[in-house]
Amino acid sequence: MNALVFAWRGLVRQPARAVLGIVGVAAASALLIDMLLLSRGLMLSMQDLLDRGGFSVRVTATEALPGTGPRIGQISETAAAIAALAAVDEAVPLRLAAAEIASDEGTEPLFVSFFAADSSHRRPWTIVDGRDVAGSGASTGEVLLNRQLADLLGRRPGQAVKVRASCGAAGASTLPPIVLNVAGIAEFPFDDPSQLSAATTLSDAMHACGDDRQDDADLILVAGAEGAGAESVRRAIQQSRPDLHAVTNDEVVARLQRAEFSYFRQISAVLVAVTLSFAFLLIAVLLTVSVNQRLGEIAALRALGFSQRRVVADVICESALIVGLGGALALPLGLALARWLDRILKAMPGVPSELHFFIFQPRAVAVHIGLLAATAILAALYPMRIVARLPIAATLRKEVVS
Repeated sequence: MNALVFAWRGLVRQPARAVLGIVGVAAASALLIDMLLLSRGLMLSMQDLLDRGGFSVRVTATEALPGTGPRIGQISETAAAIAALAAVDEAVPLRLAAAEIASDEGTEPLFVSFFAADSSHRRPWTIVDGRDVAGSGASTGEVLLNRQLADLLGRRPGQAVKVRASCGAAGASTLPPIVLNVAGIAEFPFDDPSQLSAATTLSDAMHACGDDRQDDADLILVAGAEGAGAESVRRAIQQSRPDLHAVTNDEVVARLQRAEFSYFRQISAVLVAVTLSFAFLLIAVLLTVSVNQRLGEIAALRALGFSQRRVVADVICESALIVGLGGALALPLGLALARWLDRILKAMPGVPSELHFFIFQPRAVAVHIGLLAATAILAALYPMRIVARLPIAATLRKEVVS
């Protein structure tokens, strides 16, 4: 009989202890896998949001966040010059503003996020109903609404809305509204469940803002040519226009990871340490109790010819069975728990609907398995020491006398 089978029979003989150990390890391991998913999940989800649409580089006038710093001037000429670079496939100017939209006379206006970009092969939003705004560089008199805004206004493609934009200029709120026809319903990647968003062309946005003669935008979304990496695209733009600031999606995520996302990584690290400590103590206590209850049996086995290595292997196999069975149960339990926790965290204000805190990663599962294996070995060290140093004759004599 090999050591693994012998250890299994030892667990079966004491089902209550075995179940307690497996359930405890499963609970701790489920939390462990969730914390490992959380440590990188938010970063991977943000990377996915930034990569949607195929834009790998963002260009601004300064290092300030878009909408908080100066705009890029002469945007038509600047975007055309960037698009002409060999490493670049497309450069799409994007303007950010705020607006008031009212559906009927006398109703309270709705305050919305207002975006503007001209037609291109790639778009910073996704059409879900109707069609995209038409034209490139020309006024179309059309607008896109997100689902929440369309439902509140009671508007569908083909109907009209009145838009009064506020683009940061003095007296912008006193501008008369303009009428735009709804071309379609769109999804904007960074909208939260309560976000109201609308989008149109640059020409219509400038008209709504009352600055038709202005030729500027908050940022330029850049897609690299086939075979060109994001970093090579960034370098090409920076060499061509050193007065602008180009940053890749990877760099944006790295900055967020060092700042806004660092809190979640710290929480993840703390909870990983706590769960591993709990699993270690639970397994060590259960194995130690099991060994102390079976000292006479182990001494008898040694007297019958079991080697020291064999009885030590029984202990490590028992630890491996407890951790292995608990870890196997932990994966589906952890994934179910992750979905529940993700819904709770996404309910926080300002969190985009498409952003997820927990993303399944094979790397996290591999780390999870490695940490559990290390915990199983470390927790078995003390019980293994007891078994290895067990005095056979004295233990048998004590069992007979008692």
